[in-house]
Amino acid sequence: MNNKLFCNRAHRPRLTNWLLLLACGAASLFACAPQAFAGDAPQWMHALVNAPTTAYDEKTNAVLLYSERDVSMISADKMIVRVREVYKILRPEGRERGMALVSFNPQKKIKSMQGWCIPAQGKDYEVKEKDAVDMSPNTEGGELITDTKYKILHIPASEIGNIVGYEYEIEEQPIFLQDIWDFQGVDPVREAHYSLLLPSGWEFKSSWINHAEAKPTHAGGNSWEWSVSDVKAIRSEPRMPPREGIQGEMILSFYSSDAPANNANANWNAMGKWYTSLVGKRVDASPEIKQEVATLTGSKITPLQKMQAIAVFVQHDIRYVAISLGIGGVQPHAAPEVFSHRYGDCKDKATLVRSMLREIGVDSYYVVINDRRGVVTKDMPAHSGFNHVITAIKLPDGVDDPSLVATVQHPQLGRLLFFDPTNHLIPFGQLPGYEQASYALLVEPDGGELIQMPQEPPSMNSIRRTAKLTLSPAGGLTGDVEETRMGFRAASERWRLHNVVKDTDRIKPIEEILSGSLSSFHITQATLVNFAQTDLPFGFKYSFVSDNYAKNAGDLLLLRPRVLGSKGEGFLETKEVRKFPIELEEPTRDTDSFEITIPAGYVVDDLPPPVDADFGFASYHAKTVVTGNVLDYTRTFEIKELSVPVDKAEELRKFYRIIATDERSTVVLKPAH
Repeated sequence: MNNKLFCNRAHRPRLTNWLLLLACGAASLFACAPQAFAGDAPQWMHALVNAPTTAYDEKTNAVLLYSERDVSMISADKMIVRVREVYKILRPEGRERGMALVSFNPQKKIKSMQGWCIPAQGKDYEVKEKDAVDMSPNTEGGELITDTKYKILHIPASEIGNIVGYEYEIEEQPIFLQDIWDFQGVDPVREAHYSLLLPSGWEFKSSWINHAEAKPTHAGGNSWEWSVSDVKAIRSEPRMPPREGIQGEMILSFYSSDAPANNANANWNAMGKWYTSLVGKRVDASPEIKQEVATLTGSKITPLQKMQAIAVFVQHDIRYVAISLGIGGVQPHAAPEVFSHRYGDCKDKATLVRSMLREIGVDSYYVVINDRRGVVTKDMPAHSGFNHVITAIKLPDGVDDPSLVATVQHPQLGRLLFFDPTNHLIPFGQLPGYEQASYALLVEPDGGELIQMPQEPPSMNSIRRTAKLTLSPAGGLTGDVEETRMGFRAASERWRLHNVVKDTDRIKPIEEILSGSLSSFHITQATLVNFAQTDLPFGFKYSFVSDNYAKNAGDLLLLRPRVLGSKGEGFLETKEVRKFPIELEEPTRDTDSFEITIPAGYVVDDLPPPVDADFGFASYHAKTVVTGNVLDYTRTFEIKELSVPVDKAEELRKFYRIIATDERSTVVLKPAH
């Protein structure tokens, strides 16, 4: 069952796709696996040998000729799933289709697994489950223990022109009575089939996402079949939405009068009730928690100060460690247990912060979310497409502060502040960019609902850079720069530097900024500002020298007033037709102000024109003015929306071209006469 579980990994400004690491790490083990032997591939594979593939273009790595997913619900506690997939490899990058990877755990057992290769010439190859390699996932980032492992079967002779296929069968004890058929992926699909067998008296509901509904065929009894064909591949594009949010899929929910407690997927309200029952009394405080709350808040005067003290404690004093065993993938540990051990995963931290807030009379609620905006969309039915848990805090009357920007006004619950106790680098009152504007399950006292998270104003996520510089008659540039970062821009830099101990390494971000704009430079002084004070803006202060910054053209000096930083992007400069919306990381408002004192004996001969570009989703304003012997270049770059629809891709391309033109513009200085 390809449901996702809540919070099985750490949540950081930049996330690692450990499945890719897993696949790469397994490659070295394949050489030790037993040799495959010649054996006839099954007839259902041989029937595909002559399937035409001439319709696919030169960028197609492989074609999924045939896929089949057969689901048999035996009872509310047992389901059998059999999967078959057959690929034809067309390009070198398609060779990885010869690797079958299946997850398993104590609740999900692999009953059988085997694979085959039908070469373009020569005899078939066969590999069986005994030839597979077991591997645990990479636990980098705080997941200490998990009972989920992967069985990897490498099919030999996975070469261009060959056909590879595999089948496996699993027996699973489902957490949700639901299955997701995600039939669209990175390869085109010639034909895909899904069959469902339910016990007598059971019913199902199907929901189709990003694809026209295919009506089922009744296959006798309580059995049903679906099929789709000629499904286009999802080609990777820069800044595209997550594949899970745009791929064609069918979400199937099963209903049994014998197991109403398992019908959490009936709707979002039912899922909220299910999660509330799962938590039970785990939010209840122990005497030790009560004492800690009294200690933390005893000297605080206002409710906001008390909430901030609790938030800082859970963010910084409770270490992120995930232990995901069985139902522990979705059920939090009890608050006293988390407090006593001083560690827990996201749902554990959310439980503890709720417990402590309740001790000061503040209500709060679980928010179950996916840390990749766009995986869950407003049109999706209730399903378990989440991997993270945060908290919604009901703000007491009178609590109103400019720092509390991650808020919404709920029609029944009042003003809610969203808080992520896992991300220790985001100040209380704000959200990381990857959670803003996402859709999430708000677990309410009597159920749940799908809500959209708040989107913070661009000014809360910003870089403000100011510089006072002096140009020499020879064209050298010297001066001082101050850079202040707020919101996620501050958090990402703090994360980048959190394990750096050498001062020489801590200035590497400054070196990258300078090297991206200057052909040569020397840093004469550099310091970090508010590195450890996560509730304050983070920044850099540095001084530098750049020889030959301005260029000589006869007796003229040519210099670029935009000294540092680049906002132009070239990812849309392609002949390919854009298929998907452009996703931007977070609302942003960056400003630059560079004062350049020009050398004595020179005056300004020519200035670049001002720029005023506003496309609704983003804006850019820049101008260069001269006052006496000082050039003053200022600009503002603002991202207002998090998603740009595909029909506005050309506008975004134009926007970045305007920026690139301004960034290359020059000021001409001539000798004064």
